[in-house]
Amino acid sequence: MSAWLARRGARPVGVDISREQLATARRLQERHGLPFALHEGNAEHLSFPDESFDLAISEYGACLWADPRLWVPEAARVLRPGGRLTFLTNGTIMMLCAPDSDDELPTDRLVRDYFGMHRFEWPGAPEVEFHLGYGDWIRLLRGSGFEVEDLLELRPPAGATPIPPFDGIVGLEWARRWPCEEVWKARKRA
Repeated sequence: MSAWLARRGARPVGVDISREQLATARRLQERHGLPFALHEGNAEHLSFPDESFDLAISEYGACLWADPRLWVPEAARVLRPGGRLTFLTNGTIMMLCAPDSDDELPTDRLVRDYFGMHRFEWPGAPEVEFHLGYGDWIRLLRGSGFEVEDLLELRPPAGATPIPPFDGIVGLEWARRWPCEEVWKARKRA
């Protein structure tokens, strides 16, 4: 995402908690001649001054792996008034239908409670994911100083075919019926 923005004249700053991800980003920067700032950091506690940025984007980064009750207010802190927050994460309905086993795809049945969604710990996996229900997202965003501008519930276009490795996450037919990804767009109040 940062490379795409840099090619269009923006001055992105990439932030990641993983040294390995940052090393990969540096190799790709060198290969493609796209230098921009990279910082090791946790989106829950950023080292940037207040009102430093016009745009904050998370594509399955902070919005999935950091506690939204911490990273959303932190994003509000580092965004200037009128700044935008955009994030792509797993669809809420998919999370309600996703079994605990990696060997199974979501079905058309709810397997977990909607109310109280927050911290997801998967059996046998060291990672923790975070997911909220729609009302909780709206209240958190508004309470952090954002106005929700849009929620895009994504579905594959007609004629789409499964793309490895993503075809092991949700079936194509499932994704044609229910959103497996969501894009939230919000603007910090002036």
